[in-house]
Amino acid sequence: MIRLATVLIALGLASNALAQTAPPAPAAAPTDIYAPGRAIVADINRIVTPKGVQETLEVDLGGAKQVINVRGADRDNPILVFVHGGPASVEMPIAWSFQRPWEDFFTVVQWDQRGAGRSYLLNDPKALAPTLKLDRYRDDAIELIEYLRKRYGQRKVFLMGHSWGSVVGLSVAAKRPDLLYAYIGMGQVIDFRENERLGLDWTIDQARRDGNATAVGELEAIRPYPGPGALDLAKTMIQRKWNVHYGALAAGRPDGDFYFHAGRLSPEYTTADRKAWDDGSEFTMAQLWPQLADISLKDLDRVDTPVILFMGRHDYTTPAPIADAWLGRLHAPKKQMVWFENSAHLPMIEEPGHALAALLTYALPLADPPSAKP
Repeated sequence: MIRLATVLIALGLASNALAQTAPPAPAAAPTDIYAPGRAIVADINRIVTPKGVQETLEVDLGGAKQVINVRGADRDNPILVFVHGGPASVEMPIAWSFQRPWEDFFTVVQWDQRGAGRSYLLNDPKALAPTLKLDRYRDDAIELIEYLRKRYGQRKVFLMGHSWGSVVGLSVAAKRPDLLYAYIGMGQVIDFRENERLGLDWTIDQARRDGNATAVGELEAIRPYPGPGALDLAKTMIQRKWNVHYGALAAGRPDGDFYFHAGRLSPEYTTADRKAWDDGSEFTMAQLWPQLADISLKDLDRVDTPVILFMGRHDYTTPAPIADAWLGRLHAPKKQMVWFENSAHLPMIEEPGHALAALLTYALPLADPPSAKP
């Protein structure tokens, strides 16, 4: 759920003698070394079908300007809205790496939530800060769905929530099931405090099995984590460092660089946008992370729309056993657990073929047939 990033601090060291004898040289214009790669990705992924849609829009949701990207080979296909995780870990710059096959069957909407990614630069952070509450994100999502239904002439949409976005998405499904063909939770979060407790226990167990005394020492030192009260972000980062190292983010990978570096080749994100991604993450996490400990959906036992969970068998970023137990208690018109045996928290990247097959098998048949669309 947290974007792990290294904070690089640049220290400018100048020679006093040089400063006294010559004026400073003008700063060279930064070179975007990824621009050629982005151009190739953009050309490969360009939508050229007669009824295709490929547009980036700025919309007002709950009084905050927010950016969405809409792509699909046929605008009459059902809409799938992707609600990214984090908080503020946007998916728009990474979507090029897995989403294009989805676009033959769905019109896929990537949404940079308030305070996140490209949306971060559109609003005054001081005015936005008090609004960073789960209910506001939920209602933003509902407003977005209403906007998309009207713009593209659709009766309902599919809503997919990933990680933090799964809390937003499931909250939408609970409040407005009438808007959805189905809710799809990937890396589903049910109870934040239990999530962090189980994740820490699992990580310590992995470190002990590995004989990693350094990891065990660092992890034991943050107990009682999560403990009572607000989540401590510094302790969370220690837990995540080792949690990710042991494959809880991506199975078999000791870090998440392969995932986060994908944004460098995104046709939707410039260098400035990637900086906004980082700045928005820092801003949003500072405001929202301490609040999350008391967010729980474990008592939600009925949802009046189909619920499908995509869970990596190795996911201990948002531990899969919690969601599995919750789904067993849930009453819904239809419910389905889809296990990704070789994935952790990122099934769409780790098993992209299986992710597409699951969407076509379990979600797409729930949409209206073309003749029933308004």
